Order: sequence, then C-alpha cells, then structure tokens
Amino acid sequence: MNTLLIILAILLALIVVLALIAPKTYHVYRSITVDQPPELVWEHLKFLKKQQEWSPWAQKDPNMELKFTGEDGSVGAISQWNGNKDVGEGEQEITRIVEGKRIEQDLRFFKPYKSQSDCYMNLDALDGNKSKVTWGFSGKNKFPMSIMMLFMSMDKMVGKDFEQGLQNLKDNLNNGI
Repeated sequence: MNTLLIILAILLALIVVLALIAPKTYHVYRSITVDQPPELVWEHLKFLKKQQEWSPWAQKDPNMELKFTGEDGSVGAISQWNGNKDVGEGEQEITRIVEGKRIEQDLRFFKPYKSQSDCYMNLDALDGNKSKVTWGFSGKNKFPMSIMMLFMSMDKMVGKDFEQGLQNLKDNLNNGI
C-alpha cells in the first residue's frame, strides 16, 4: 500500500512540474511576397469565400460542408465547416478589419478537439507593386494540452499548411484567379 501511495505521489508531482514548465501560449505565422498590388491581394484576404479558393484545408477535403453567415468581408461574418478527419469541424468569425491592412478572426474548432485561436492576416505594400502577406494565429495551451505541447510543436503541426495556403494564394494571384 505504501509503495502505491509513493508511486501516485511521484506521478502527481511529475504532472505538476510538467504543467508548470509547459508552454502556456503558441504563435505560428508565415509570410510570402506576392508580385501583385496590395489592392488586388486584399480582395483575396478580406472575404471568407475567397479564402476558400486558396485554403490548404479546402484542398484536403474538397467535399467539406461549408456555411456562411453574415455579410462576407465584414465584422461578424462567419464561415462554418464540417469536414473529414484532416479538417475537422469549426468556424471562423471576422472580429476586426483594418481596411487594406489587416483582418482578424476568431478561429474555433469543435472537432476533433475543442480549441480557440486568434487568427490574423497582415498585408504590407512593398516597392515595385509587390505585397507581403503574413498569416498567423496564436492562442493559449490549456491543461492537459499544455503538457502535450512539451512533446509536440504547433509550428510543425500547422506551419506547413500556412506555407501551402500562402503559396496557393500567390499562384492564384499570378494566374489571375
């Protein structure tokens, strides 16, 4: 009996220590330069329906169910999806727009697990009629997920998807889509 209590106490202490040192937040972002003027690029960032044209997750499940509510391209507009295991189920809501510069969204996942992240897209004008797009998201790692993040990397989990999405956006813009 004493051995069992000692083992349980050690496990509990280990969980407490891991919870204390585990990352409490995450921030993942990627950027790309596009050979198009910011005014043209903005139209592909601002609207939730246009985002589907370059979304890496739309490619992972072209048959996912999509529903749009509110006025697309405006604060309060929502895109809801329900897809295969690669995309899950969730919604994103436009929460703030700085016209021509930045769009912020609340990203809520329901399946395969519940989570909430703050998503953003920044658009910067560069010399020579070029644009820089930065796409990112951040959030909080809640217990027990925070402990799992000691052994997993949010950057490795979604960074490649961001890169693919930005490349899709660039390709679409360069092909006049």
